[in-house]
Amino acid sequence: MVFSIERRKQDIKALKEETLDVLIIGGGITGAGTALQASASGLKTGLVEMQDFAEGTSSRSTKLVHGGLRYLKNFDVEVVADTVQERAVVQGIAPHIPKADPMILPIYDEPGSTFSMFSLKVAMDLYDQLASVTGTKYANYTLTKEEVLKRVPQLKSEGLLGAGVYLDYRNNDARLVIENIKRAAADGGHMVSRMKVVGILHDENDKANGATVEDLLTGETFDIKARVVLNSTGPWSDTIRQMDTKLDTVPQMRPTKGVHLVVDRKKLHVPQPTYFDTGKNDGRMVFVIPREEKTYFGTTDTDYKGDFAHPTVDQEDVDYLLEIVNNRYPSADITINDIESSWAGLRPLISSNGGSDYNGGNSKPIKDESFDKVISTIEQFQKGEVDRYTVEDVLKNIETGNSESEDNPSAISRGSALDLDEDGLITVAGGKLTDYRKMAIGAMKAVIEILENSFNISYELIDSAKYPVSGGEINPQEVDEETAKFAQMGIEKGLIESEATYLAHLYGSNAPKVFALIDEIEQIKGLTLADTVSLRYAMAEEMALTPADFLIRRTNHMLFMRDTLDGIIEPVIAEMARYYGWTTETSTNYKKELETAIAESDLKKLKGDGNR
Repeated sequence: MVFSIERRKQDIKALKEETLDVLIIGGGITGAGTALQASASGLKTGLVEMQDFAEGTSSRSTKLVHGGLRYLKNFDVEVVADTVQERAVVQGIAPHIPKADPMILPIYDEPGSTFSMFSLKVAMDLYDQLASVTGTKYANYTLTKEEVLKRVPQLKSEGLLGAGVYLDYRNNDARLVIENIKRAAADGGHMVSRMKVVGILHDENDKANGATVEDLLTGETFDIKARVVLNSTGPWSDTIRQMDTKLDTVPQMRPTKGVHLVVDRKKLHVPQPTYFDTGKNDGRMVFVIPREEKTYFGTTDTDYKGDFAHPTVDQEDVDYLLEIVNNRYPSADITINDIESSWAGLRPLISSNGGSDYNGGNSKPIKDESFDKVISTIEQFQKGEVDRYTVEDVLKNIETGNSESEDNPSAISRGSALDLDEDGLITVAGGKLTDYRKMAIGAMKAVIEILENSFNISYELIDSAKYPVSGGEINPQEVDEETAKFAQMGIEKGLIESEATYLAHLYGSNAPKVFALIDEIEQIKGLTLADTVSLRYAMAEEMALTPADFLIRRTNHMLFMRDTLDGIIEPVIAEMARYYGWTTETSTNYKKELETAIAESDLKKLKGDGNR
């Protein structure tokens, strides 16, 4: 059955009646990736998420599958190698989502610069070797000051030394989640959003064996039984553990808030993703990224203790980012009134890990003698005077305080933790979006081990590196060619080229299914043909249950197409009300929910203060 509201009803019935092998709490990227692996491996799998899928952290990232070049400032080779290798795997199983998009990194002569032109080139060469792109069209190169300003005329010229260009990948974070969820559902998993865990169940031996949940659509409360319970709730990890009455837990999460702001590309035009020091000598860096016809920039990185479900953009966040971006692009002169949309998200950092993947943190420089030895050895390697093993030996023995403290011994990837509590509750937390599949593997190995040892049930874990997500059945080496073929199908059915291309990239190998709807349904009054089929597909195949689900997470309409948003709100709500049989009251409530989200994204309260 397709992934629709009818499927939800059947999944809830199954959750009430069956004993699952694993119940996954949390429908962000880690939970979704784990559910895919569990369902594909044959486990009776359930996943519950109290909001929409990806509504928390996993739709509020910088929307990159970032390679972590900054780590090479301290020659932290292991984390970069792991990251770029895993990024290639994700691109292979979801080729319609991460897309190669080379990053430009301008270098300024100013205190606290992360790189000099020389150290940047050394880092980029090493990065290319780790990413296996040396000698390809994605190999790095440098630009002179004049070349940089020709490419990016708005960039500040004072103090500019030049720039490096290296491979990075743009991403659609929420789409990556829903495509994992859809694949898990197709393989028999019971994936249910708007289902809130209110208690952890235990058997007669005080072992966790399920959860009490509340259906937030109906108000019904019931129990779900499971042999293993997995907590993958990101910032809420401590909340779930504290809900477990059999545990005496010590909080381990230290969420930080990251903010991004969006302006029209006519206000700030960058030809490609750009990454630079803040210029504040604070050890942090900022991204400026083109998307659709917009440009967004961020992120901040501040400790957060507020409502996890509703992090918001504060005046301090806006002031901080505008000061940095206006300094780097003086002619842009961006004010708060130029901001068309925004988002704030939480990074689920573990308190024992002090660094931030994107923006520095508690970084300590490597010792001068170690730095000099690395540079000397790399120069010798480039001249053929020493072999690769000599370089690796030097890199392994650098005396440094790396960008993050030592991980939990059970960590699956840098900054992550996998914990098995005394009552059998498994918690997987922290980490980076790029590492979600590896984190899921670690969690699944723990689940399978418990099933084997405690229940005498054996499963063999699939090779998830070769198992595509929904929409990912595309040759990763021919993404552009295959996407163009899909787009042509849409054009032949009446879509204009730009719409067909956009939908082909959005849905990947599911695009033909979306285009087939053109022959089956009438165009909705007030919507384009593309929006019509996209909305119907989101409801019938992607569990979009509210207007916000569709306009924010199944598409990025609210974030990157703000200028056309107001005109489609009423027809979207009207069609969803018709499709789902909503009452007038229900439609009104969902409209208010969407209006609140838009007002927050628009920074309506901050703009209304009259102080800018």
